[in-house]
Amino acid sequence: MLSLVDGAPGCGPRTQVLACSDALKGLGASVALVDASDNAAIDAAIDATSSSGSRLIVAADTDAQVRAVVRRAVRLLAPPPSKRPDDLPDDRTIPDLPPIGILPLAERPAIMGGLGLPVTPAEVAAAVVTGRVARTDLLRHDGGGVTIHGVRIGGGDRIWRGKIALDDVILSDGSEPLVTCVVANAGYGEADGLPLCEPDAADGVIDVAIATPFVHRGFIKRRTRIEVRRARGRAVAITPVADVPHVDDGTVTDLTRKRTWWMERGAAGWYTTA
Repeated sequence: MLSLVDGAPGCGPRTQVLACSDALKGLGASVALVDASDNAAIDAAIDATSSSGSRLIVAADTDAQVRAVVRRAVRLLAPPPSKRPDDLPDDRTIPDLPPIGILPLAERPAIMGGLGLPVTPAEVAAAVVTGRVARTDLLRHDGGGVTIHGVRIGGGDRIWRGKIALDDVILSDGSEPLVTCVVANAGYGEADGLPLCEPDAADGVIDVAIATPFVHRGFIKRRTRIEVRRARGRAVAITPVADVPHVDDGTVTDLTRKRTWWMERGAAGWYTTA
């Protein structure tokens, strides 16, 4: 049994969804189509997957739609601290999440490229039926959410300031100007054409890079260049001096207070042909 969840509800079954459903049935699978219009529908699909041993495909246009399903899976399956299993690794707060397939709709979620996932309905169907799974890292944060792809703070022409601490290392003390900062898992390796880092979604660490303007004073004139600092670790805390825009898996909001992201090594699973 396979649950094909439309993470971009409201338009009825899309062409890609119907094509994937037909491909799944052609491979001998039974399929249930679910319109995920709210958290309750997503929770029901996840619960059915966990309890029956069925498999889950999420049809989506954006990273945010995929993240919504993963976030609900974490909320449903993560044990409270008082019931933490003895066999859970020290660098994990959640068990292995059930793997999911991603079926791109009109747009392709950016995380698919970072994770190297199949993209056509037939390829997605084959990957899910064969059950080949790639385990990758997942970021959680203290706001109760999850991050699959990565986070970008600041960017463009706006200069901001903030304290950035990766584990026990201070990357910025809050006094110097910053152009951007990325917390990368599978993406955000560059910003505005500037190479920042080369994240690996399965290496068990967070890649953090900050870009700061550096003024070089020459004999004739001053020149400003961008200096990039890179580091890796388990957890990063970012405290902005003032509100600053940030993009978390494609969702744009203002970062208004301290936020901490930490790594959950190998917690996420994805059906793949690779």
